Amino acid sequence: MNSLGIEQFPDYKVPGVQHVDFHPYESNGGSVVAIAGDDFVVIAADTRLSSGYTIHSRDQSKLFQMSSRTVLGSTGCWCDTLSLTGLVKLRMQMYEHTHLKTMTTDAVAQMLSIIMYNRRFFPYYVSNILAGLDKDGKGVVYSYDPIGHCERATYRAGGTAGSLLQPVLDNQIGYKNQNVPADQLPKLTKERAVAVASDTFISAAERDIYTGDSVLINIITKDGIEEKTLQLRKD
Repeated sequence: MNSLGIEQFPDYKVPGVQHVDFHPYESNGGSVVAIAGDDFVVIAADTRLSSGYTIHSRDQSKLFQMSSRTVLGSTGCWCDTLSLTGLVKLRMQMYEHTHLKTMTTDAVAQMLSIIMYNRRFFPYYVSNILAGLDKDGKGVVYSYDPIGHCERATYRAGGTAGSLLQPVLDNQIGYKNQNVPADQLPKLTKERAVAVASDTFISAAERDIYTGDSVLINIITKDGIEEKTLQLRKD
């Protein structure tokens, strides 16, 4: 017996003792990219839902429209994704019924951070990127870690191919290490943002088996949300 009164069993089998494994998490893959402009934001996610080498669905959207100005991209463990996004939508409906107005993107970002932090001892196994327009109509992107730490940015990538997607964004959107003066940087347009987001997924699909089939792209402006679809390789 040890000091806590708990008998320490060795690694080998002990008669009468049953060892039960607990594996609550499953990674179902998927990647998300978001790029914000002056008066718009583009968020894109692939549609492949898989486990290991098994593909469950080739047409599963990972973009969840929270409001006409806010979209949440969520990948990872699909059951946790559905649980988390469902809870966020419920909280937004409660807010709307109580205050008779829709939550702003900044408020949704803060609420999502709190919800995830409340589960920090048994975290949601998801990768979240929230995109939308703030109260001034400017595009914003929020990225999260598993326990709710929130960071505001102008572009971000996440998911299984996040490490492949982010360097492309750093180069094409952030112009990192290119020695280009700030006043000479070209203005980011919706067309440019959509093109870069599409190119990043085309590149990632060549290297990540959990990213593929097609990409759903949401373009958020003050006029609403426009949807586009890009086909990727299916193997």
